[in-house]
Amino acid sequence: MASNQNQNSSTITGDAKSRIDKIWDTLWAGGITVPVTILEQLTYLFFIKLLDDKQRREESNAIEFGYELEDPLFKKGQKWTNPETNQEVPYEELRWSVFKSFSAQNMLHHVRNNVFVFIKGIGKESGSAYSRYMQDAVFSIPKADVLQSVVDDIDLLDMEDADTMGDVYEYMLARMSEKGQNGQFRTPRHIIRMIITMAEPKIDDVICDPAMGSAGFIMEAAKQIYDQNRAVIQSNEDVRKRYYSTMFNGFDTDQTMLRIGAMNMLLHGIPSPNIKYQDSLSEDNTDQSRYTLCVANPPFSGKVLKGTISKSLLSIANTNATELLFVALFVRSLKVGGRCFSVVPDGVLFGNDKAHMAIRKELVDKQCLRAVISMPAGVFQPYSGVSTAILVFTKTDAGGTDKVWFYEMRGDGFTLNAKRTPCSDDDIPDLLQRWQHLDAETDRTRKDQSFLVPVDEIRQNDYDLTFNKYKEVVREKVVYDDPKDVFARIEALETQFAAKQQEFKTKYL
Repeated sequence: MASNQNQNSSTITGDAKSRIDKIWDTLWAGGITVPVTILEQLTYLFFIKLLDDKQRREESNAIEFGYELEDPLFKKGQKWTNPETNQEVPYEELRWSVFKSFSAQNMLHHVRNNVFVFIKGIGKESGSAYSRYMQDAVFSIPKADVLQSVVDDIDLLDMEDADTMGDVYEYMLARMSEKGQNGQFRTPRHIIRMIITMAEPKIDDVICDPAMGSAGFIMEAAKQIYDQNRAVIQSNEDVRKRYYSTMFNGFDTDQTMLRIGAMNMLLHGIPSPNIKYQDSLSEDNTDQSRYTLCVANPPFSGKVLKGTISKSLLSIANTNATELLFVALFVRSLKVGGRCFSVVPDGVLFGNDKAHMAIRKELVDKQCLRAVISMPAGVFQPYSGVSTAILVFTKTDAGGTDKVWFYEMRGDGFTLNAKRTPCSDDDIPDLLQRWQHLDAETDRTRKDQSFLVPVDEIRQNDYDLTFNKYKEVVREKVVYDDPKDVFARIEALETQFAAKQQEFKTKYL
C-alpha cells in the first residue's frame, strides 16, 4: 500500500528551489537580513495565497456538484470592516488572485493595512490558537517593489498542495542551517507520514506532540483521520467539534513555530487545536494519563537546568538530557493503553549510564515496548548527521513486553547526503508492509533486515536496543591467491613496462 510513499513527499528542488532562492535574495536585498524574519514574512504570504487557493477549489467543487458554498472566508459581494481603520473593504479585494494585479505601491499599502489585518483576525471571535499567536505578528516588507517581486515569484510556484508551505519551511531551515543560523530542524514530510501511517490514528484518539515545531505530526494525523472518517466527521456534530478542537494538542516554546503550526492546522481544516506556548518538561506541564497517542521528534542532544524539570519526570529518569526526559514525558502523559511513536537519537538505545538504563528498563519492564526502527544517519541532513531510531511502545504500567520488532531502515527514497535528492533506495514501503503483518515476522532470521527479539534476550544484553546487537553477522570465507602467484604477475607486469620504456627511448630519444 505504500509503494508511492515518496512520490508526494517532495522537498523543494529544481525550478522551485531557484525561485525560493530568488525570493530569499530579494527580501535580503530589500532590507530584511534576519533569516527568521524572512521565514516569517514568507510564511504569511504563502498563507494568504493558500487561503485563496483553498476557497477557489471549494468554489469550483460547488459549481461542479451544484451546491452552495457554506460560510466562505471571502464572502462574494460583501464588505469587510477593517477594525483598525473602520473602513469597509470588499472581501474580493482581500484575495491573492485579485490584489496580485494591483500596482506595486497600492499592493504594499493594501496588503500591509488590509490583507494582513484581515488574516490576523481570522478566528479571533472564537479565540482560536491561530488568532492567539497571530496577534503579535508584524508585516515587515518595507518596499513596494520588493513585495511585488516576491508576490510575482510566489504566484509562479506550484501550490496545489497546502503542504507546500511545510516544504518551503523545511528548505528555508536547511538554508539557515548551512549558515549556522538556526538550531532546530523539521522532520521530513515523508518520515512524518511513515510514522503516522504506522500509528494508525483513530477518530476517538486524543493526540499530542509536546515539541510540535510546525505541527507536522498532528497535521498529518488530522489528515489521515479525516480521510478515513470523513462521513462521521461531517455528519456527527460532537465528533466534528472534537476533531476541530481537543483531538489535537501541540506545545512549543518558539512563538514563530506556534504561529506556523497554527497556520498549518487552519489550512488543513482544524481551526481551534489545543496549541499553546509551554515548556513541556517543566512543572508547568501537568499532563498525566491524558493522551491516547503521542507522536514526536523532540529536541535531543540538549540539556536543561535540573531545577526547571518536572519532578515526576526525574522520578523516571534522573537526568537533564532532553532525549531521555521526553521519553519519560510520554510515559507520564499517556493513558493506559496509549501508544507512543517517537524519534530518538541512537544513544538512547545503548547509553550505559543510570538514566539511559532506567528509561530502557521502564519501557521494557513496566510498559510494552513494541518496536525499534533504526533509521540511516542521513535522514535529517543537512541539519544533522546523527543516527536516529523510532521507539514504539504502549503504556500499560504493568509490563507486557514479549517480543520486540527490530527493523533496519537503510534508505528512505532520498540520498543520504546534504543534497537529499530522490533516489530508488527506499525501505519505507517494505517497513510499512511488515509492520502491518508482524505475525509473518516470526519466520525471519537474524540475518534479515527485520526480526523479532524475545524480551529475555534483551534483558540478558543489559537492555541494549540497537539493531546490530541482535543481528547475526554473516561471515564469508575469503580465499586469496598464493603469494607466489601474485608476485609472479607483478614481475610479469614490470617486465612488460621495462620493455615498453626501452622501446620509447629507442624510438624518440
